[in-house]
Amino acid sequence: MLRLTEIKLPLGHPDGDIKAAILKRLAITNDELISHVVFKRGVDARKSHAILYTYTLDVTLRDEAAILQRFADDPHVRVTPDTSYHFVAQAPKNLAARPVVVGMGPAGLFAGLLLAQMGFRPLILERGKAVRERTKDTWGLWRQGVLNPESNVQFGEGGAGTFSDGKLYSQIKDPRYLGRKVLEEFVKAGAPEEILYESHPHIGTFKLVGMVEKMRATIQSLGGEIRFGSRVDDIEIVDGAVQGVVLASGERIATNHLILAVGHSARDTFEMIHRRGIYIEAKPFSIGFRIEHPQSLIDRARYGKNAGDPQLGAADYKLVYHASNGRSVYSFCMCPGGTVVAAASEPGRVVTNGMSQYSRNERNANAGIVVGITPEQDYPGDALAGVEFQRRWESRAYELGGATYQAPGQLVGDFLAGKASTQFGEVLPSYTPGVHLTDLSGALPDYAIEAIREALPAFGKQIKGFDLPDAVLTGVETRTSSPIRIKRNKDDYQSINTRGLYPTGEGAGYAGGILSAAVDGIEVAEAVALSMSKQLSA
Repeated sequence: MLRLTEIKLPLGHPDGDIKAAILKRLAITNDELISHVVFKRGVDARKSHAILYTYTLDVTLRDEAAILQRFADDPHVRVTPDTSYHFVAQAPKNLAARPVVVGMGPAGLFAGLLLAQMGFRPLILERGKAVRERTKDTWGLWRQGVLNPESNVQFGEGGAGTFSDGKLYSQIKDPRYLGRKVLEEFVKAGAPEEILYESHPHIGTFKLVGMVEKMRATIQSLGGEIRFGSRVDDIEIVDGAVQGVVLASGERIATNHLILAVGHSARDTFEMIHRRGIYIEAKPFSIGFRIEHPQSLIDRARYGKNAGDPQLGAADYKLVYHASNGRSVYSFCMCPGGTVVAAASEPGRVVTNGMSQYSRNERNANAGIVVGITPEQDYPGDALAGVEFQRRWESRAYELGGATYQAPGQLVGDFLAGKASTQFGEVLPSYTPGVHLTDLSGALPDYAIEAIREALPAFGKQIKGFDLPDAVLTGVETRTSSPIRIKRNKDDYQSINTRGLYPTGEGAGYAGGILSAAVDGIEVAEAVALSMSKQLSA
């Protein structure tokens, strides 16, 4: 089988055009082509008047060797790589010890799934609730302003990615095609098959809920065990090696293979591991606001006359600006046709995030407009200084919002003019429990406000209407990534100073989204499986 890349066809082309493009590209006859499948399809919207589909195709030919020789110098005609997943180990039938996974977001979920598929019967400990119960608690904050610190957007089965746009693409290097394994498992669990070939696939919250439940059932059917409402309050370490964990209930669970997949908001866990002497360090992240526009404005700016075409769906964007004060401002977690959601996990603090359903048919587009910050420049101190930095601005947002979990907001025109907003215009915010209009100039550090004020008009030159005076800013976005890194060895994925501890995912500082966290969970699960296999055979 050969792989053809950069096959471009116009939007709305007939199905037969793909086959015709293959025949033309390879200069072959119909009889020489046995079959073809679409491996990847993307949209090239750089010219809004002439939007194209860009295909990567896998083709089976009668004489592939001759074709490959003829196109030896063409980088767009190559042998199709093996994208199938191969397990690295298999547990013995008399397995006595079992690995423990802490956290059931994408990293923990896939670490647990892979270990179960290899026969290691993992025990997964999740501090939050099962996904449907968790959804009810999350709606309690959104609709009633009642926060459950143990069951919310950040904590519970599925992790923070459950209440997001459900984006399933990443820029990580993936030479083993582990991302393909992730997508295939999602399809088995009920995701639409299109995620296997769309270049920017997404799922959305409602579909993710059912998929997570099916993956949980798969883990259990393979001998894995999952305990909800099981917060880990301590890790037992003897002579630099993990011996077990202690739950909030006081129960002790012995293990010498502990996967830590706690997510970027498990601040009490970060504090605990810091006290235990496990090596962690502060890392950069970003802070800013959510911005909302009419989705129709973004569609027109990106797709021109093709705006509203059902084949294209809701348009997205990606923006970067380097401000004169040296700060980088960029769009983060853009959610087409989505909503801004309350994402707090601690009382008395306000945090925003973005979410979309699979349909992406809400009236507004939203994205984080965030400013990069570093520990050296912005929050010097110990490894947990970034956590305290986040808390300070989340508490400030709670105060500016009226101390009711409403979020502080401001119209873009007023923000640029430096005056408080008093009423909404064309754009009505989607955030619940509600947006309290105010002056956001005190909601972030001065350097961030200055950089965002400079960036918005510049973004307006890239996307017409981006600096629309009635567009709404909502504060604050602080959980762009983990404020710490639990440093690990490159070869065996263990903590650099604690044997048997395997940090993974966003919370450990090694991922940034659903797909990358899931891939990292797979790699850590493989490391645990190889370590346990080696111990058992010794």
